[in-house]
This record gives sequence, C-alpha cells and structure tokens, in this order.
Amino acid sequence: MIITAVHTHILHHDLEQPFQSAFSTFYNRRHMLVEIVCDNGLVGWGECRGPADINVAIVKMMTPLLIGKQALDIEPIWNDLYSQFRDQGQRGATLTAISGIDVALWDLSGKYYDKPIYQLLGGAYRKEIPAYATGGFRMVGKDRIESLVAETSGYVAQGFKALKIKIGFGIELDIAAIAAVRQAIGPKTSLMIDANHGYDLSDAIKVGQLAAQYDIDWFEEPVIPEALNCYREMRNRQPIPVAGGETWHSRWGINEALKQQSVDIIQPDVCGVGGLTEARKIITLAEIHHVRLVPHVWGTNIAMAAGLHFHAIIPPAPNAHEARSPHFEFDQTHNPFRNAIVEEPIQQHQGIIKVPDGPGLGVKVIREQLAEFAPQ
Repeated sequence: MIITAVHTHILHHDLEQPFQSAFSTFYNRRHMLVEIVCDNGLVGWGECRGPADINVAIVKMMTPLLIGKQALDIEPIWNDLYSQFRDQGQRGATLTAISGIDVALWDLSGKYYDKPIYQLLGGAYRKEIPAYATGGFRMVGKDRIESLVAETSGYVAQGFKALKIKIGFGIELDIAAIAAVRQAIGPKTSLMIDANHGYDLSDAIKVGQLAAQYDIDWFEEPVIPEALNCYREMRNRQPIPVAGGETWHSRWGINEALKQQSVDIIQPDVCGVGGLTEARKIITLAEIHHVRLVPHVWGTNIAMAAGLHFHAIIPPAPNAHEARSPHFEFDQTHNPFRNAIVEEPIQQHQGIIKVPDGPGLGVKVIREQLAEFAPQ
C-alpha cells in the first residue's frame, strides 16, 4: 500500500456570535484535515490541531518524504518526519503537522486490515466513554453570568453528567461565575474549570483556594505552559487537582512535565502531541509517574474519532473493580462543519459516547461538504 498523494483541506466558518477564552477571541472556526491516498485506492484522514494555514504549509513540506512510502510503516515514517524537522522545532506546528499525517496513516491501516484503530493499537478497555461538555466561553456582548448559567443548564438537560467552563477573566468575576454555575447544575454534575493560562501564579492560587468550595474536579492550565515550576507550586498551595498538557507536544514534552511533578492530570491531544503513534507512548509515561490521563480533544469528527480510539486503549489506573474511565472532551461551541463532514456524526446520549467500530477511524468523510466549508 504505497502513498501516492497527500492533500490538505482547510474548513472555515465565520461565527455569528464570537466568544472568548482568557487570551483569545474566536471570530471563526478554522480547522485543517490531511488526506493520504494510496495506490490501492484506500484513503486515510487525519486532523492537525492549531493554526490551519501553518499546518498546511508544513504538511506540504513533509509530503516529498511520504510519497512512495509504504503506508503501513507508521513508526518509521514518524521517526523520519520528526528527525528531518527536529531542528525547526520539537514542539508546535512541526508536531501538529506530524499528528495529522500519523492519524491518517492509522486510518489507512485500519481500512487495510478491516479493523478499528483501537484493535490495531492493542484492544479496547472500554467502548463506551463518559463525556463532558466543553463550553462556558465568554460570549462577546452578553452578560457573563446570565449567558453562562443558561448554557451550562442546557448541557445538564442534554444528559451531560460533567462539564467544563472557561475562566481567566478576573478573580471576582470568575468566582461569581463558578458559584452561579454550581448552583444552576446542582451538586451531582461534575464541574471543571479551565483558565487557558490566563493567570499568574499568585492569582491562580487564590482562584483555586476560593473555587475549591464548589467541588471542582480539576483546574486546567492555570498558568502559562512553559512555567512547569508554577504548575508544581499550584499543586502544593491550593486543593484542586491541576491539569494541563495540551501544548506539551511529544513524549519529551510530556515527560519533562511529569518528571517535574507539574500536574495531577495529564491532557495530551492526539492531533497535537504527535498523533496516535506518540499518544500511546504517553500512556506508558502516565503509568510510570502514576498520573491520571484525560486527553484533550478539539476539532471535527476526525479529531473526535481519533480521540475516542485513544481513550479506548487507556488502561484503568489503578486496575480496580470500580476503575474510572477518563472522560471524553466534547466541544459544544458552535462549529457547523464538526458533524457535517461525516456521514454518521459522533453523538452523545445521556453523557455517553460510543467508540466508532468501523474500519480505521470508523467515520466516513462526505467530500462534497469539504468544498462547502472551504475558505472563500
């Protein structure tokens, strides 16, 4: 099964209602897919996290290293791409580009062997995964508390048993928002907070101390991801479990954070950490350091499917009778092409998502929809 072509697809939609995290304002949704074509007619799909246009450029630079290669040689291809681009960056867009390529190769492999990816990765510990709703961004031009309460109450009504909201908009407003959400969703719904590294250490510690009374499952990215020592201080000086890792790309980036005891919960993103090839190596690191692994997911149904196959192979830790499953991050922000580009979109039912069991990723791309959402 020889690679004959590599194509990139940008998907774009201008948002009618912009929204904000601690440091970004989202005026559009823009994602990038990788398509790899082989001489036997099989096609594999992957997705790159991060700036779509930069990923396109890097994937195009990597394409000559892919053409003519055996698509089933996934590990050798990964090592070749990483080695050739190591000097240009051991993190960032180099790894996000490799991630999309790698996911597409695993999709091809599953289609070739007529097996779901989780089977090729060693088998599933679970095929149904509890999901948490990711939302709670600040809606531009709307009252923060009122809109947040309405949104999160809606997630509970949809059947979600867990949800995550964004903070990082000032201590007073954040604590008021957390308190209002907890009152709205009740005591039985799990609640997580994500600052998108919008605080310095002192303020992050204060937020953690004040928010703990509202039964918060984890405090995600409280400070900038470069400051591993500050993550460690966060763990020591406030009671909420600390989570992070979506930007600590590759096994080396994750390993350094774990060596420094930076987090209670590590959150690699398959489409950013280096693909499924690299993600499964993170499992070993998490086991060695005995840190909970709850992957980050942000993208279309391609990224979601890749994330679900990864979730499926994460061993229970510890291996107890009532072992918990890592929750799947289910983005609820407006993105019309998230589901539109595949024939059978990934859905949750009463807070549970089933892992696709078709060949490869288990999702079928509707090519006409890619053109529908192509940038104009």
